[in-house]
Amino acid sequence: MRSVPLIVRTAARAVVVREGRLLAIAMRDKEGDFYILPGGGQRHGEILADTLRRETREEIGVALEPGPVLYVREYIGKNHGFADEHRHFHQVEVVFRCEVAKSAKLSAGADKDRRQVGIAWLDLAKFADYRFFPAFLKKCVRSGDLVVEPVYWGDLN
Repeated sequence: MRSVPLIVRTAARAVVVREGRLLAIAMRDKEGDFYILPGGGQRHGEILADTLRRETREEIGVALEPGPVLYVREYIGKNHGFADEHRHFHQVEVVFRCEVAKSAKLSAGADKDRRQVGIAWLDLAKFADYRFFPAFLKKCVRSGDLVVEPVYWGDLN
């Protein structure tokens, strides 16, 4: 049996809403396409703002500047839908509100995630129809925007 180190990973993610659409990373698994927020894991010695810049540059081709913190959530894999492959995974995510210029050329960077198949602007009016993680954000759509309260959400998917 393989020994798995028990660590908590930290990550930075971005929420970008423009004209009633949410910027997302398109991913694919055996069940089909799904979407997540841009961003990813923090490296040792790296501040979260730099993590967000690096990860967004890798995933969408543009380094986003972090704005205000929208929320913090934990993801404990064994408690959610990806439990088979994430049973030992525990991540704390700090999610920032960000903006991206309309003129920015978005494209999957050279260091995109293994399952990443593209970038998408998801229509918030149809957001409930998408396979999106964390799914709790579907309850936060208000008037073409995401309204998230309180700041700390705990272990949600």
